[in-house]
Amino acid sequence: MSTSTLRERLHSYLEVAHDKKIKAIYTMVEHDIITSDLLFTETIKNDLDKRYADYKTGRVKMISAPESKRRIQKILRGNSTA
Repeated sequence: MSTSTLRERLHSYLEVAHDKKIKAIYTMVEHDIITSDLLFTETIKNDLDKRYADYKTGRVKMISAPESKRRIQKILRGNSTA
């Protein structure tokens, strides 16, 4: 079974599992969850810093979340001229 299928099945299960099972599963992976929170590689940090600098200097044009959603919906409807 592929990893993506396993993720989907686990996600679905977690939505309906009893509290006791959720706590047991969490206990098994708690250390991994805590140590992986917001750990970014230097490459990711550098990319985020560059994107932020581009935003602050006006080199990139930002759009609002509603505008982004409108463009995505337009593309999904088959009208790809956003």
